[in-house]
Amino acid sequence: MKIPFTKMHGCGNDYIYVDVMQHPIADPQACAIAWSDRHKGIGSDGLVLIGRSPIVEADYSMRIFNADGSEAMMCGNASRCIGKYLYEKGITEKTEIRLLTLSGVKHLYLHLAEGRVGAVTVDMGEPVFNDETLFNPAIGQTIPSSLQLDQERESPSPNGEGRGGVFVSMGNPHYVIFTDNIDQVGATGRILEHHPAFPQRCNIEFAQVLPDERIRTRVWERGSGITEACGTGACATGVAACLQGRSGRTSQIVMDGGTLGIEWCEDDRSAEGHVFQKNHVYMTGPAEFVFDGEIECP
Repeated sequence: MKIPFTKMHGCGNDYIYVDVMQHPIADPQACAIAWSDRHKGIGSDGLVLIGRSPIVEADYSMRIFNADGSEAMMCGNASRCIGKYLYEKGITEKTEIRLLTLSGVKHLYLHLAEGRVGAVTVDMGEPVFNDETLFNPAIGQTIPSSLQLDQERESPSPNGEGRGGVFVSMGNPHYVIFTDNIDQVGATGRILEHHPAFPQRCNIEFAQVLPDERIRTRVWERGSGITEACGTGACATGVAACLQGRSGRTSQIVMDGGTLGIEWCEDDRSAEGHVFQKNHVYMTGPAEFVFDGEIECP
């Protein structure tokens, strides 16, 4: 059976999107592995299923499977793409969409330009710093920032003291390391993903504050490896930078595939008809269609 799909990307973080309200998939793990293969499949960072919400508090649901078949809890870039998909394919006329994820209900605010979705802001919720289901402090008191023996060893404490890395959960776990050597992402990220401090594995960010106060970030995503961008990773980086006094509450996170605007909201406020909540992290960025097609299930 052939399944219609749409390939989309947010800042180069590309996924395969399937409307399972119309085309259910029996084995999404197997499909994610086969279809994500960049030589023998469509090629992507994973598979995203857009479905009906089983609860009244949300309009639609999202499930996301990494390229290795593992299921992720949340993806900021994918959620922006879903907002554009639902609106531009005529599935909804709403410009504020409630999306159910494994990390809870996320609110998407669509920014329209000439009837099309130019950008999407996502309420990513509140950051969590001490989630023992995602981070094991008893094991993880010392986590290396680099495999080089002459490098400092990093502490996962989120208190902003010293030069330690910072653990931040944005519904999925991230460990943010500030360094001048962000290109260690491949060698070091591959190992830190599986560090015993992270019982469910971890996304690893390597970040450098630029002279113009933007933050250049490269990311190793658990289950996918190096990706062009990571929405939750950008949020975690912005929060970590603020905690350590490296930036203010708003930041521009420059990733391999593009730039995302991050705000860690200091107070409740209203803007453009939307309510922004204190301590919530808001991510704004683009979403783009790549192509549509059909493919057989493995």
